[in-house]
Amino acid sequence: MTAAVTAMITAVVGVLGTLFAPVLGQRLSARQRDEETRAEEQRRRFEERRDAYTAMNRASRQFHTLLKDALHRLRDGVYGDAERDQLEETRRDYRDRYAQAQMIVPERILEASRSVNEVLAGIDAAVKRLDRGVAPEGESAEGALLDLKEAEPRLSAMRRLMREDLGVVD
Repeated sequence: MTAAVTAMITAVVGVLGTLFAPVLGQRLSARQRDEETRAEEQRRRFEERRDAYTAMNRASRQFHTLLKDALHRLRDGVYGDAERDQLEETRRDYRDRYAQAQMIVPERILEASRSVNEVLAGIDAAVKRLDRGVAPEGESAEGALLDLKEAEPRLSAMRRLMREDLGVVD
C-alpha cells in the first residue's frame, strides 16, 4: 500500500469514528438507563413484597392473639363489647392485608397463608358461636383453645417461607 492509500483509509476511519461516536455513546447511555430502570423496578417489587409480608405476618399474629384472648375471656365469662369490637377490627385488618398480598406475593406464600387462615377462621367462627350462645354440644372455649394451637406451627411455616423468599438466611 502506498502512503496515499494509508492516509485515505486513516481519514475515512477518522471521519466514521467521529460520526459514530455520538451514536455509540447514546446507545450505551440508553442501555445503562434501561439497566438502572430494571434494577429500580426489582428493588421496588422487593420492598413491596417485604411490606406485604410484614403486614400479613403482623395481622395474622395479631388475629391469633386476639382470638386466644377472646377464648380466655369467654371461658372466664368476661368477654364484652370492647373485646368484640377489637376482634372485629383486627379481623378486617387481617382480611385486608391478605387481599393486598394476593396481588404481589408468590402462590406458595398464599398457600401458607391459607393454611393459617383455615385455623383462624374456624376459631373465629367458634368464638362467635360461643359468644352468641349457639355453640353445638361439646364445643367449648377450652376445646377451641386447644384447636387454636394448630395455628402456631402454620404461622411459623408461613414466616419461614416469607423470609426465604426475601433471601433472609440464618
